[in-house]
Amino acid sequence: MNIVLHQPEIPHNTGAIGRTCVATGTRLHLIEPLGFRLTEQAVKRAGMDYWKLLDYTRYINYEDFLRRNPEAHIYYATTKARHSYTDVRYGPEDYIMFGRESAGIPEEILVDHEEDCIRIPMRPEIRSLNLANSVSIVLYEALRQNGFAGMEQAGELHRLHWKA
Repeated sequence: MNIVLHQPEIPHNTGAIGRTCVATGTRLHLIEPLGFRLTEQAVKRAGMDYWKLLDYTRYINYEDFLRRNPEAHIYYATTKARHSYTDVRYGPEDYIMFGRESAGIPEEILVDHEEDCIRIPMRPEIRSLNLANSVSIVLYEALRQNGFAGMEQAGELHRLHWKA
């Protein structure tokens, strides 16, 4: 699975998304310009010590991303979409793109991909959810549809044992 952040602005969101990507074996793609430096403490703090384990790629712009991933099947997460994120069938190599916190994915990109635009249902008085939360919601649905491949399904208690 692949998560794409188009011009993210807030370092702790990207750090938290990076940590989620490490936990799920998901590749992260960062399209510049970024609203921060990846070396900023806020990114590292949110990503904790997992950031060094993150499989990520940076791109100078959207065209660079497309050029380097010519076969990518991309879903575009936007509040403007007609389809819910649960209406589509995700493949294990699909890409899910999210836009910057203040403006989302540019409409110049969305207009050419109407059928691949997805949204998270929410009440009309809310403009959008937090970016890191949105990524988690959609990513985990995509992973669920693919049987959580490669992910541990159950764990053990630290001090005690399950009774069953």
